[in-house]
Amino acid sequence: MPERAAMAAFRYEAVDPSGRERRGVVEAETARAARDRLRADGLTPTAVAPAGAARDGLSSLRLDAATTALATRQLATLVQSGMPLDQALAAASEQADHPRAAKILGVVRGQVMAGEPLPAALGRFPRTFSTLYRGLVGAGTETGRLGEVLARLADYLDARLALRQKFAVALIYPALVMLVAAGVIGILLVYVVPQVVSVYQQSRQVLPLLTRALIAASDFFRATAWYWLAALVAAMALWAWRWRSESFRARVHAWLLRTPGAGRLAASLDCARYASTLAILVGSGAPLMRSLAAASEVVRLIPIAAASRRANALVREGVPLSRALREQRAFPPVLVHLVANGEESGALAPMLVRAAQELEREAERRLAWLAALIQPTLIVAMGAIVLVLVLAVMLPIVTMNQLVR
Repeated sequence: MPERAAMAAFRYEAVDPSGRERRGVVEAETARAARDRLRADGLTPTAVAPAGAARDGLSSLRLDAATTALATRQLATLVQSGMPLDQALAAASEQADHPRAAKILGVVRGQVMAGEPLPAALGRFPRTFSTLYRGLVGAGTETGRLGEVLARLADYLDARLALRQKFAVALIYPALVMLVAAGVIGILLVYVVPQVVSVYQQSRQVLPLLTRALIAASDFFRATAWYWLAALVAAMALWAWRWRSESFRARVHAWLLRTPGAGRLAASLDCARYASTLAILVGSGAPLMRSLAAASEVVRLIPIAAASRRANALVREGVPLSRALREQRAFPPVLVHLVANGEESGALAPMLVRAAQELEREAERRLAWLAALIQPTLIVAMGAIVLVLVLAVMLPIVTMNQLVR
């Protein structure tokens, strides 16, 4: 009888039926046998590699969001044209302008040609292809709609990138105003005020109250500057330590959601992310419960994520999705109403896409409103501070001139 091959240990990443990511070690004769064993256990493997294999350094490669979206778009176009997957990967690798993207796509193509499933090959680069990305690709592979799923993924990545850029542009101006104002105030307090004080002290005149207050503030901050810096560093370290606690993050997120203006903005962004992810999964033919579980994982605000999981439990019991979302009182009415329309018409995925678009537009409107409110407020506040500093410096000069007259 032929000898049975020795068992080896393989590290794996997989997704369970509820959509949660699983990691561990499994023993099998080959990597293919390990994947078969994971499937028999009800798991969908996304990455399987020998446990003792040395790192080749490729897993640390990472692409930025724009390059990932472009590579996904190119691959989707090639797959939708009917090109075999290995040839599409080779063509996308050749077309890639970024050397790192070409390298990653080349490695993925090599693993696919060696018989590894596409999600598992993408799993070798977890810093570029997230669990959601690999799960969606896996769903597209299983349903035979890989090109359509990749196109939707590219749209999703482009939309997230565009929204992120709008936020960055809206926040750059207030940040610059605060930075410049803080620098001007610091220079006035640390350098200008002491020099002016030395001149005034030689005149031996009684200084105005505003000037004396400014001198006292300058002396105080100069004497305690290192203490303020140490307190700032300690506060940042304490915040980082406390942020590791999920209960602390939940309290912060709940406070953020209660904040006027910013709370609705954060909720709209998170619910848009939830709706767009769910739309891709449902549109790709993935089971509803698996789609709901995966969509819950992309929600960043803990109260909304908890509400989505409670809604998932109700759907599992047979409650319609729209009713389950409505009972949580955490999701915007536009999402609930469009989900209800999608369930009645049998077009849930298109309604989810529309809901995500409406929520993103609402977030953009709120962002524009907040930016329009914050920018003049900052300018007025910083101008008032600078005005007080200038008056404190100029009042003694005006008093001296009056005395001379």
